[in-house]
Amino acid sequence: METTGFWPVKGRLKDVIAYTENPDKTIDRKYLDEDLYRTLEYAANAEKTDQRMYVSALNCPLETACQSMMETKRRFGKLKGNVAYHGYQSFRPGELTPELCHEIGIRTAQSMWPDYEVVVTTHLNTDSLHNHFVVNSVSFKTGEKFKNKIRDHVRLREISDMMCLDYDLSYLDKSKLYQTGKAAYWVHKAGKLTHRDILKQDVEECLAYVYETDDFLRRLRLKGYIVVRGENYEHISVRAPDWSRAVRLDSIGYPMSKIQSVLRSHLFDNHFHPIYESHYPSQRRYHPLLSLEKKLDYDIRHARDAGTVLVDLVFYMVFMLLGLTQNEDAKRQNAQPMSPSLRMELAKLDQIIEEQELLTGKGIHSVQELSAFQSETEGKIKGLEAERQHWRNQLRRPKSPELTKAYKQKIEQATEEMKPLRKELAVANRIEHRWEHFLSLLEEEHELEIKDVQKERQRENSWER
Repeated sequence: METTGFWPVKGRLKDVIAYTENPDKTIDRKYLDEDLYRTLEYAANAEKTDQRMYVSALNCPLETACQSMMETKRRFGKLKGNVAYHGYQSFRPGELTPELCHEIGIRTAQSMWPDYEVVVTTHLNTDSLHNHFVVNSVSFKTGEKFKNKIRDHVRLREISDMMCLDYDLSYLDKSKLYQTGKAAYWVHKAGKLTHRDILKQDVEECLAYVYETDDFLRRLRLKGYIVVRGENYEHISVRAPDWSRAVRLDSIGYPMSKIQSVLRSHLFDNHFHPIYESHYPSQRRYHPLLSLEKKLDYDIRHARDAGTVLVDLVFYMVFMLLGLTQNEDAKRQNAQPMSPSLRMELAKLDQIIEEQELLTGKGIHSVQELSAFQSETEGKIKGLEAERQHWRNQLRRPKSPELTKAYKQKIEQATEEMKPLRKELAVANRIEHRWEHFLSLLEEEHELEIKDVQKERQRENSWER
């Protein structure tokens, strides 16, 4: 056993789901929660499985797993919070067949989540066979939500180890369960990804479409990473420009031996060439930030020149770029990949939307206007606090029942008026602390896209000569 683990799928639920027909017959995607749908779609990706041969469902129909999970949430009135849990279980290369891997995955899910709806898929896209689990956050039997405690992660490892013993497979020592550290555990518990998680996803994506090591490293660089090779490719270290230290690929499960094994398997796979051709980067790439700057007639490199940064425009551009990372049209246009640091902000997309709405709704453009809004809002809150304290003081003296009721109503009214103001102030304070970070990310993204454009021109000039 190489690794096990799971993390919550956290996102905003759509409007309350109203089924007018039997949910088993409802197939329209618009009735489904987007975050749950995408997780199931990723887990059952036909390019990673053998045309869905290794996809199974427990406690729900496979064809309508997403609808079934949403119906369970609706039935128990638990549509908020984590929508599901996404787990994985991987094995050492060459130890088992896809059929056996899938069988172990099903048995593991039955033991770990007997009262929950689960979709189990076995991915064959890497040399290391691995299972993915998508688990409904609400039990179809009791209506209880899965707690996601540390002991649950320990239990999953213990169940997996028992399965490995049953099938005479190797497994890791228990001491390695927390080798990535407790900090990563709490990031996963919050439904977010660490920088190592994003790097691993990018490594898997780059490896899926290459024949050669140099092509693999080139694709990593195109995604915004700085790549350092050891002598004779003994090891590869990767970091994003704002990371304090590099990450060796062997520390996230991709030693050079495994990378070479994947590349060799592609070289001798007759079915791989069409995949390679369909994912080969075109000579002309779509550059999202440069296109957005042209549309807005605004160069992010000059944002600080006038001494007055347009904060609302910075947040708008970040919001638009993050939306493109989830846009299928952008992928089809072969867009320049967003930098790892910018994609990390996807976990905070709900906050960014909230911040963008405040800037737009209040007509805040500059840092100075943001500061003025904060001061004004703080003044309103202090005024309401003083007014509320006045009425509280009045209640200390004996009053008639009518006056007592009237004073309590005034206190409640002041409290209710303060709630939206405090929320707006909290959002404004977040903007104050984040706008410089976002501006730096955009400046970094601009440089990456400019470098890619320059490389394209160099290639074109060499062809002309």
